[in-house]
Amino acid sequence: QVQLVESGGDLVQPGGSLRLSCAASGFTVSSYAMSWYRQAPGKERELVATITGTGGSTNYADSVKDRFTISRDNAKNTVYLQMNSLKPEDTAVYYCKAALRRSYYTDVYWGQGTQVTVSS
Repeated sequence: QVQLVESGGDLVQPGGSLRLSCAASGFTVSSYAMSWYRQAPGKERELVATITGTGGSTNYADSVKDRFTISRDNAKNTVYLQMNSLKPEDTAVYYCKAALRRSYYTDVYWGQGTQVTVSS
């Protein structure tokens, strides 16, 4: 059974740090492009960061670049999002996504989300 389970969301003060985890089962994260998205109430879900399967290259939204770091631990089959210098604007539910492009479609899996709240 394919499953993604996010954890690590919490309440944190502005300027603080959190590390989110996305534990995968039923597939190997090194074979997939793994991404973190976030969604605030009433707003569109937005892409935060991506790490590719083969080379491990990363991309970030401009709003989080130089503050967030996506990484992968293949031995643990887990993807992380290290979030530093957090701002109130980072408050959202954060979701993990796995994607594997096929010839005619893309396999996509989503986690359940974890709440991050940045407030004093």
